[in-house]
Amino acid sequence: MPHRTFTLKEVAEYLHISRADIEQLARRKEIPFIMQGDRCVFRKIDIDAWASRRILGFSNQQLTDYHKGTSAKSHDLSAKHAILPELIQPGFINADLAAKTKSSVVREMVALADSTGLLNFPDDLLIGIEEREKMCSTALAGGIALLHMAVHESYISDDSFIVLARAIQAIPFGSPDGQTTDLFFLICAQDDRIHLHTLARLCMMCYHTSLLMDLREAESAEAMHKILLNAENQVIKGL
Repeated sequence: MPHRTFTLKEVAEYLHISRADIEQLARRKEIPFIMQGDRCVFRKIDIDAWASRRILGFSNQQLTDYHKGTSAKSHDLSAKHAILPELIQPGFINADLAAKTKSSVVREMVALADSTGLLNFPDDLLIGIEEREKMCSTALAGGIALLHMAVHESYISDDSFIVLARAIQAIPFGSPDGQTTDLFFLICAQDDRIHLHTLARLCMMCYHTSLLMDLREAESAEAMHKILLNAENQVIKGL
């Protein structure tokens, strides 16, 4: 089956970016595209991987603007709708991750995802995350990583969900600031628009609230869950 492609208009609507900005990105070769005759088209598989990397590199204002514009069909992901209660439960959180290397963190995060009962193909998820990490690390400044597949497939799980782990010992995970990482989210989304909105929401929470500090000080998975929901509510109130 051939890859789905977008026209200029379609990719602009999909990414919540103006057509003029897409054209400028294409001229600068800053967005993946192919030429079909004299027509510029965009493969969805390339756009989804590019978009997730782009969100992780947003400035605060870019992140805020993007977050306000995202939406999805399967879940209500409008700007002022809380999505974390639908995606994560206390049982999806490991407050004492013992892994000490990047590869063992990835394996343990997939195992945590599998423990939710929502994951259908853990081996495929593991491969997808490893492939994404080879492209570039999902670690961010501040000691956090947002693990995810480069391209999301609906067969992987019964529904979209998030798992979170706090490592006992921070480890090198490829953060752009060169620091170690101790907080790991894994986003398992059935739809790429859900994934991109969730990625933006988590980044907003990390950089516009005291989430990271509070998660490190929490005494239990239950406390970490409450902290997550409170941080999301703070972000929503600020929209």
